[in-house]
Amino acid sequence: MSHKVHPKAYRLRRVADWDSRGFYRKPSELLEEDFKIRQYITKKLAKVGIEKVEIERFSGKVNIIISSARPGLIIGRGGEGVEQLKKEIEIKVIKPDEKEKKDKKNKRELRIEIREIKDPWTSASLSAQWAAQQIEKRVAFRRVLKQALGKIMAHKEIKGARIEVSGRLNGVEIARREWLGEGQLPRQTIRADIDYAKAEAYCSYGVIGIKVWIYKGEKFE
Repeated sequence: MSHKVHPKAYRLRRVADWDSRGFYRKPSELLEEDFKIRQYITKKLAKVGIEKVEIERFSGKVNIIISSARPGLIIGRGGEGVEQLKKEIEIKVIKPDEKEKKDKKNKRELRIEIREIKDPWTSASLSAQWAAQQIEKRVAFRRVLKQALGKIMAHKEIKGARIEVSGRLNGVEIARREWLGEGQLPRQTIRADIDYAKAEAYCSYGVIGIKVWIYKGEKFE
């Protein structure tokens, strides 16, 4: 039997990079903190279109990089939205360690950076989120697959794509998997730049899983 590997994990340090980077004094605690920060931001800004949340930790500073298709909604007027999000993360998510409790001057500095994604259809994560929203609105899954694939393949830099849905499609009793693909998708080639993401559509008849692969050509170091 074959073993399925996450396309990004397969290409780390060659094409892709880790979402958490930096120096970790207490890896288990700080990685758990990273997970909670990502979970909180993704839940709070679910309707804004978040592609990914990257976290960098260097010399007592925590830098959170949020990639979004609609950065204006996160930033708000005069940066009010970012400041509010920063305060909420500091209060609800980040817990100070023993050194920070004793010495308030050495408190970790939190910084939030917003990056704009000019075209959401070149992002697998945003494409999967759009498909999930359409399925939740009771749009037929075949129509969603065709529309999403057509919009993705309309870009010249995209060499190939595949979108897959699985579950109780259109509310039928027996769950199944359906997919649609176009162009090239060399998943076994390590230098191939493949953007992969998955999303879930929560319907009245159950959860529908969506997976998207987007091939953007080969990268050479």
